Amino acid sequence: MQQTTGRAAPPATSRRSFLKGVTATAATLLAAKTLFPSGAFAQGAGPEVTGAKLGYIALTDSAPLIIAAEKGLFAKHGVPDVLVEKQASWGATRDNMALGSASGGIDGGHILRPKVHLYSTGKVMQNNQPLPMYTLLNLNEDCQGISVSQAYAETGVGLDSSPLKEVFAAKKASGAEVPVAMTFPGGTHDLWMRYWLAAGGIDPTSEVDLIVVPPPQMVANMKVGNMEAFCVGEPWNEQLVNQGIGFTACTTGEVWSRHPEKVLGMRADWVDANPNAALAVLMAVMEAQQWCDAMENKQEMAEIVGRRQWYNVPVPDIIGRIRGDINYGNGRVETGTDLLMKFWGENGSTSYPWKSLDTWFVTENIRWGTFPADTDIAALVNQTNRSDLWLEAARGLGLSTVPEGDSRGVETFFDGKTFDPADPQGYLDSLAIKALA
Repeated sequence: MQQTTGRAAPPATSRRSFLKGVTATAATLLAAKTLFPSGAFAQGAGPEVTGAKLGYIALTDSAPLIIAAEKGLFAKHGVPDVLVEKQASWGATRDNMALGSASGGIDGGHILRPKVHLYSTGKVMQNNQPLPMYTLLNLNEDCQGISVSQAYAETGVGLDSSPLKEVFAAKKASGAEVPVAMTFPGGTHDLWMRYWLAAGGIDPTSEVDLIVVPPPQMVANMKVGNMEAFCVGEPWNEQLVNQGIGFTACTTGEVWSRHPEKVLGMRADWVDANPNAALAVLMAVMEAQQWCDAMENKQEMAEIVGRRQWYNVPVPDIIGRIRGDINYGNGRVETGTDLLMKFWGENGSTSYPWKSLDTWFVTENIRWGTFPADTDIAALVNQTNRSDLWLEAARGLGLSTVPEGDSRGVETFFDGKTFDPADPQGYLDSLAIKALA
């Protein structure tokens, strides 16, 4: 275990000045900021505690937490004793979150965005005991992958999953299972895999066998034939291709451009008891997101997170896709794409926890029966999303241009489906394949 102290989108005209002055020169930002910049602790009250325990999984989208520790940003903002601790799986993350640091667990960390809703409702907790959680910021957009065994390379499967329908049906008819892996029930990878299959006419509830595999174990399991396909974050899709075991049918950014993925989620009781410390953690991670977003920092980022104590993954398995260079492993190679992992975005629009995006995740989990059809979506989102704290932290960092409102507007998916956060039921009614509770 590693412990380190250490409505529509805003108009383009309101965004252009931000990256020029801040994000594109992250090194200057890190040098220029001073401890507790104006706004965050204007009343003179510093953090209530000097640390917290934050968990992470060995996935590239956890990089902002690691960079905040490695670059001394937690210490800079008055919480030098923050520990960033590796978790074995998303199940282990859940269990440690339930314990809390006082009982040897964690207070928050890098988690799948829907986990905040799944924990808070008790849906995936022991004895269905709710664990109130907050989404503090969105860690990243895009750069997950749906990868398929090399055995299916000749089917032509890609963004369109339909070439697998007859193949999978034949396996089922023979009495064989069709194991397809994701990382946690109701989590992002589960939802990406289900969406991709359903868009191609494959019912994920009956025509495949969804299994749970921890991210770092995906490649090894496909190597020994334990699955036909999987959905996971990087660097595991890239590693799969580099080892010649399988290929990437599509990246999730092709399924839904600029989709949200992981979040910094924390136990509500910890945030409520330590509001200033929560702001300090937020500011440190937000600065780290800006650093991670700068193209000139990608090589160093890959070298840091790839170290043994963090991911223990070679830099070549990390570097390509964080730059937008994608070798799909089936003869398709794309360079300089916009499918790279995004950490900050213009005026923080990637980091900002848009409530409209939470609305999609809850709605999609209603689609697949994880949440009941009568779930009060708005109430759950408002209970868990702390965009107000993000805005307060942004003021503390001296950011003058920030996202406005709580909705990014209507979202469009690769198959032409649209999601209007003001009309979740309309979205559900438009879907041919679903399994409502």
